Amino acid sequence: MSSKVEPRRTCIGCRVVESQQSLMRWVLEEAFEEQPVSEQNNARGGVPQVVADPDRRKSGRGAWLHPTPECVALAVKKRAFARAFRANVVSPSEDALNTAIAHTTTVRYESGSEN
Repeated sequence: MSSKVEPRRTCIGCRVVESQQSLMRWVLEEAFEEQPVSEQNNARGGVPQVVADPDRRKSGRGAWLHPTPECVALAVKKRAFARAFRANVVSPSEDALNTAIAHTTTVRYESGSEN
């Protein structure tokens, strides 16, 4: 009988390695607005924003974070999102992250990988 190995991820706030079921995934998503191109924007004028990915289906590099105020505070203080995404991003405020976590009712399984 073989035991099932579940994926493990590192929280960008506290740096603890846990199963991905206990962490929340965050991704960069571009908001295409009429803004001048600068260091923060890419050549197409999109402004990368950190958004929650509760379904774990959005494409791109993901950052994993415990859905707790303590880990959120550590991630903002350490500027962990910029390091995790390997890009210059404006870190969201603690309030914005905690609000996004509150609106996500539960951390969901990734499609197909747990079956």
